[in-house]
Amino acid sequence: MENRSHATVFILLGLSENKSIEILCFVLFLFCYIVIWMGNVLIMVSITHTQLTEQPMYFFLNYLSLSDLCYTSTVIPKLLTDLLAERKIISYNNCMAQLFILHFLGAIEIFILTAMAYNRFVAICRPLHYTVIMSKQRCKAIIVACCTGGFIHSASQPLLVNFLAFCGPNEIDHYFCDVYPLLKLACTETYMIGIFIIVDSGLIALVTFVILMVSYFLILYTLRVYPSESRSKALSTCGSHITIVVLFFVPVLFIYIRPNLTFPEDKVFALFYTIIAPMFNPLIYTLRNMEMKNAIKKMWHHQICLEKKQVL
Repeated sequence: MENRSHATVFILLGLSENKSIEILCFVLFLFCYIVIWMGNVLIMVSITHTQLTEQPMYFFLNYLSLSDLCYTSTVIPKLLTDLLAERKIISYNNCMAQLFILHFLGAIEIFILTAMAYNRFVAICRPLHYTVIMSKQRCKAIIVACCTGGFIHSASQPLLVNFLAFCGPNEIDHYFCDVYPLLKLACTETYMIGIFIIVDSGLIALVTFVILMVSYFLILYTLRVYPSESRSKALSTCGSHITIVVLFFVPVLFIYIRPNLTFPEDKVFALFYTIIAPMFNPLIYTLRNMEMKNAIKKMWHHQICLEKKQVL
């Protein structure tokens, strides 16, 4: 392992060298992180304490919220700490761990979004077979497949980087450890690894994005014969999903579908899939979803009634 790397730590250059901008970013991202935690915890508690957990859509949403919490917690706490620190240092081992966990949870999120689109497709385009196709056992199997696919994808990232030598500068021009900024620091040939990253990350994201868009096109095509009231409800749900998909996938594709290149704009685009899209997940799925709003009201009403009984 000695020839693997001469660097034991990396310095993250972060989002900006301007201290005023960093303080502003700290306040903004702290607010985003609080919203992410409050929104996703509210969703998970509301789903698990009501009958919504029996519905495939909310079964997947529950796991999407859990993955959002874990995914953002891989990046945001370290980012918040670094925004207030003079030197933004991360050890080699922590960098590899962050790289693995980030891609693992990010891939799970992509696959769960795909599962949710498939669920909507079956519900709208195959309504008579819905209960058979989206059975409880199949939903659980889909979640297992999402986690397995995420692990297979993410395991290759630190494994490939582990064979590189970092004998030069150790400054990563990013706010977290990602594979392209790390390849830029390597003092060995990285062309073939860069090609593999395109296949492993870029093409997975592209194929998944195309599948999602095709499924939503088929859904919208099927909805044209639905009554106006049913069509409006289905369009609202699909619109929420498409919004999240675009916010998440477009920046991912911008970064990972190209050759081994890095641009200063990458950090800004990365904010969309590490912070902004996960923050909008709970907002969209609660504020624009009547069943979720009713479940939240029901849960809080039940809690208030219990507290009143205890007082009496």
